[in-house]
Amino acid sequence: MIHLEFNSESENEGIARVLAATYMMKFDPTMEEMADVKTAVSEAVTNCIVHGYEDDQGKIFMDISNEGSVLKIVIEDFGVGIPDVKQAMEPMYTTKPDEERTGMGFSFMEAFMDKIEVSSESGKGTRVIMEKKVTGK
Repeated sequence: MIHLEFNSESENEGIARVLAATYMMKFDPTMEEMADVKTAVSEAVTNCIVHGYEDDQGKIFMDISNEGSVLKIVIEDFGVGIPDVKQAMEPMYTTKPDEERTGMGFSFMEAFMDKIEVSSESGKGTRVIMEKKVTGK
């Protein structure tokens, strides 16, 4: 398992993507599998930065592990949390329409990963668990 802790700054989203891609290399993934995971990680980390901490600075935690060929990525913040996870996961739902947010972050994660679980508590943060079976080339 790899554990990464980083500041909620937009430039760190790229580091999270690269780390996930590097970890996946041991499975000899297809280009599509690699792109799917990188997109899902990007969306999850961006959600932490934009929604979890809003204008404040905070820490984002990312764990990457696998069980066989199933890749598991956990991304967590200790920010403001999500009052209604079910509503937040609806396509096109956004709390920041004035910032041209599409409300598709969770939809992308669901589309690109095999499994996604979101848990959150107002004032305590959000945890996203994503899994993908990597079949490789």
